[in-house]
Amino acid sequence: MFESGTTILSINQTFNDIFSTCNNILMIFGCWFLFKKCGVKRIWALIPFAREYHMALCADKEKEGRVFAVTTFFYYLIMLTLIVIDGPEEVELLLLIPLIALYVTNVIYTIRIYLGLIKMFGLKKKWIIPLIIFDGPVLILWGVVPKYVPEKKVVQVAKNGAKELGKNIMAASEGLTVNITERTVIDFFRKKTLLKDIHMAIPRGHMVLLLGGSGAGKTTLLNAVTGYEKADASVMLDDNDVYKDYQKMKYDIGFVPQQDLMRGNDTVEMTLTDAALMRLSADASIMERENRIANMLDQFGLTAVRNSLVEKLSGGQRKRLSIAMEFISNPSLFILDEPDSGLDGVVARSLFEKLREIADEGKIVLVITHTPDRVIDLFDDVIVLAKDATRTGRLAWYGPVKEAYEFFGKNSMEEILLSINQKDEGGEGKADEFVEKYADRIKEKVG
Repeated sequence: MFESGTTILSINQTFNDIFSTCNNILMIFGCWFLFKKCGVKRIWALIPFAREYHMALCADKEKEGRVFAVTTFFYYLIMLTLIVIDGPEEVELLLLIPLIALYVTNVIYTIRIYLGLIKMFGLKKKWIIPLIIFDGPVLILWGVVPKYVPEKKVVQVAKNGAKELGKNIMAASEGLTVNITERTVIDFFRKKTLLKDIHMAIPRGHMVLLLGGSGAGKTTLLNAVTGYEKADASVMLDDNDVYKDYQKMKYDIGFVPQQDLMRGNDTVEMTLTDAALMRLSADASIMERENRIANMLDQFGLTAVRNSLVEKLSGGQRKRLSIAMEFISNPSLFILDEPDSGLDGVVARSLFEKLREIADEGKIVLVITHTPDRVIDLFDDVIVLAKDATRTGRLAWYGPVKEAYEFFGKNSMEEILLSINQKDEGGEGKADEFVEKYADRIKEKVG
């Protein structure tokens, strides 16, 4: 009787193994045909984890695909560990807890992705039941039968961007010249273009606003310009190549982040002393450092609070100290990310007037701010970055502020921003239109 039961269990296990193997093979074939219809490279159907992620792309569920691929990887990793190790029962029980959690997560995200596929193919939700039970055969059906057509293809998102300028700007003997072909990253099994076709020449003495919506590539552009994250690009500051001479040029570029990076229990003077040790050349004498610190205290109105603790400073004083910490090296290019964050209008205005004075000394000042209209009269030029149809950061404008109003047909920077933002972000969705219009404008000028 016992042997009979064991035989039945063995047959049942064998049947389950055969069913699982056949379904996995059918799943591969299903993805092979489905990926062709959805515009995904079919080779991904053969690669575990990447297969699941690209299926999610077909369903327009990219975020769910990331989670599903990662949880699937760790699920099988724990399964393999349980098979290989011969440890105590307590260890196996301990591993079962995350295994069950990962399994439940996989089921939830599988349903989300499959519902996305059903919606993408314009089918009814009742397809979810056969898709969960017999996903391989169903995917083959959708991939082979002509009447099943997805609403959009993944490849369309990668090809239909605005046309490019495709020409480098000649490097100026004085100033910043930026020629970025593209800035790309490998993002979860695929190449993602963050910036593309950015060309500009900024003269010394100019204060420039960097304008763009969320995800337009403002921070990516700044990182590419400073050499912190190199792009396929040429960045020249005067006659110096920022990328080739990075170790030398990094002292000639100042960057003030949005968050203040200083210790609250240090005094103002101690903070500037530390900044001088880090930012000034190792060849600088003690006297040169002390003179530079004194100049910064005076220039940024911090002499009266030189012995005060940083944590006791007002918001405006802290921000001026942050700027002084970077400006202590007397950089030619000065970049600030939202220096007016958290400041009221009067204090912010005073801060931007100080930046205007720095630009008038022959420096290049490049600023990101979310409230540009209250200080726009202090800027010479504006850079407008926009996300095109491929969600890639593109140059929609670089030039004088007054000409930008005419180019976009708007009366404020806020209105310009709304015109280039995507419709799903509450904008007018005209990014590609202005990117192409600007490219045509530059082609006419450079020939």
